[in-house]
Amino acid sequence: MNPMERMARTDRMERIVGAVVGSAVGDALGAPFEFGPPGAFSARFPRPGAGGEMCGGGGWDPGEATDDTQMAVLVADSLLWCGGLDLPDIFGRFQRWAAADPKDIGLQTEDVLTNGMPWDLAAAVHFQVNLYAAGNGSLMRASTSAVHFAPDGQSATMDAARRIAALTHGDRAAWEGTAVFHELVRVALDGADPLRALPDVLDLVHPDHRPRYATVLAADWHPDLATEFNGAVWPCLGSAVWALRSTDGFEEAIRAAIDLGGDTDTVAAVTGGLAGARYGVDAIPARWTETLHVPLPGFDGRVLRRAELIDLAQRLGAR
Repeated sequence: MNPMERMARTDRMERIVGAVVGSAVGDALGAPFEFGPPGAFSARFPRPGAGGEMCGGGGWDPGEATDDTQMAVLVADSLLWCGGLDLPDIFGRFQRWAAADPKDIGLQTEDVLTNGMPWDLAAAVHFQVNLYAAGNGSLMRASTSAVHFAPDGQSATMDAARRIAALTHGDRAAWEGTAVFHELVRVALDGADPLRALPDVLDLVHPDHRPRYATVLAADWHPDLATEFNGAVWPCLGSAVWALRSTDGFEEAIRAAIDLGGDTDTVAAVTGGLAGARYGVDAIPARWTETLHVPLPGFDGRVLRRAELIDLAQRLGAR
C-alpha cells in the first residue's frame, strides 16, 4: 500500500468512526431536551465550546445514549456475529432488548416487537391495523448498518437499509428515508459531499414517496416549513440534512439540530451520523465523549463507552 492509499484508508476509517460515535453523541446530547421548545439547548449553553453540554436530565444520566444508539449497537452486533445481514437475528436481539424494559422505546417499535408475530410479519401486521408506521425509529438506528454496507455500493446499501427498516416499520416511507441516509453516509465515507449527491439519491427513492423527500431535502427547505412533527421520518431526515447544510462543522450541526426542539435525540442522532461521516471523529469535541455510554438492557449489564464504540465502528468498517 503506497502512502496515498494508506492516507485515504486512514481518512475513511476516521469518517467511519465519526459516523458511529457522532450519532451516539448527538443522541446523548439531545435526549435531555426531547419534546422541549426550540432554542432550549442554546439558551442553556449559549457559548459554543464552554462545556457542560452532556448534562443529563429527563431521566437520562450525563452522556447516556437512548434507544436510538442501543438499537444501532444491536444491529452492529448482529452484522458482526452473523457475518452479514441476518434479519431474524436482528429481530431477535431487538425482542430481547425490548423485553428487558429499556428506559425508552417507541410505542410503534414496542408494539411490533411484543405483538407475538414472527419477524417477517410483525411490522406488516402492525401497519395493516394502525395504517401509520412512518416514525423515525428505523432511521435513528441506522448509523452502524450504513457504515457496514457502504463498501457494497449504492444499490446494496439502500436495499439493506430498507430490509432492516421493514423489521419494525411497515410503512415504506420509513424504508425510503433510511435508505437515503445509508446512501448519504456512503457518499460521505468516500470523501465526497453528501449534499451534492442529493438529486441523484432522490431519483432512487420509490416514486410514491419521492415528492415528500424532495420537499424536505431541497436546498431552500427549513424545518419551520415542516407540516408534520419531526418524529416522522421525512421531517426528521430533512431536519438533519438542513443542520448539515446550514453549518460548517460537527459541533455547529449538532447544536442546530437540538435547537429545533421536538424529537431532539433522534434528530441529533441522525445529524451526528451524517456530520460524523462528513467531518470525521476528530471533529467531535472530546468533552462530548468523556461520559458517553450506551447501556444495553437485556444483555448482561453490557455498557459501551467511547473505546468500545470506536472498536465496534472499526470492526464494522474493516471489510
